[in-house]
Amino acid sequence: MGVDLNRRIGDARGVAGHKPIAQCRLRDYGRRMNDTPTPEGDRIAKVLSRAGIASRREAERMIESGRVRVNGKVIDSPALNVTPRDKIVVDGKPVGEPDPPRIWLYHKPTGLVTTERDEKGRETVFDALPEGLPRVMSVGRLDINSEGLLVLTNDGAIKRRLELPSTGWLRRYRVRINGSVSEAKLDQLRKGITFEGINYLPMEVTFDRQQGANAWLTVSIREGKNREIRLTMEAIGVVVNRLIRISYGPFQLGNLKQGEVEELKSRVVRDQLGLSERPQPQRTRRNVTKSAPRNAKSAPKGGKNSRS
Repeated sequence: MGVDLNRRIGDARGVAGHKPIAQCRLRDYGRRMNDTPTPEGDRIAKVLSRAGIASRREAERMIESGRVRVNGKVIDSPALNVTPRDKIVVDGKPVGEPDPPRIWLYHKPTGLVTTERDEKGRETVFDALPEGLPRVMSVGRLDINSEGLLVLTNDGAIKRRLELPSTGWLRRYRVRINGSVSEAKLDQLRKGITFEGINYLPMEVTFDRQQGANAWLTVSIREGKNREIRLTMEAIGVVVNRLIRISYGPFQLGNLKQGEVEELKSRVVRDQLGLSERPQPQRTRRNVTKSAPRNAKSAPKGGKNSRS
């Protein structure tokens, strides 16, 4: 029982002024870690996403299934950095330089889901887009029964940037409810409300007009939580029977007709996102209703997070 305390302290601190073995090993390890150079380039999945091949997650699945070669060798892990000097081939086709960042505005009709594939077999936004568009991703979502502005981009980094809550961009909606609602009820939304255990930030809400059995509101939110407007309206005792997104940050639906896609001018993209000047295609408008679906086998050539 009589253990010499001084001896224990000496063992811990080292003998004759030497540093403890554990401390020496830890410092040696730290030096080795600092001496290890950071891999050059970007992760392969990020490069494939920027090149418009697939989303990062899809690119990782492609890599794991052996569909990607780098410098002639099949890779099976996305934990690889590549540079412009590396030759990348996907499904036997060389991957070129990434396209410049581009943004499109799309007037989504009801009845489409905002996913690339739907497990229930329902038609998706990406099935309905016109031929001729490159691979695009949606910025946030609109649920199947919602309509209006959906922002599309070919750049994964822009998608993530525009979806970040820290961006703080307002999403503005025209909302039709069944019945009517008092200003006192709307004040609950303006102050922020909790419903079914979820806290919702204050909203901007304006009562526009009564139209028969329905009323129209204009609602602006910043969070874009799943079905946020429908659920918060339910919290104050009314039901949404039409929901139209009319703006997302600086991007406006304007007079874009249902099913139409309009590309923003390169100058607008640069100004709104603070990008350096790079040549981009000019603004074009396409109507989905006059174009064959992107997945149609006989489609002629040349034709092609915020849920609320």
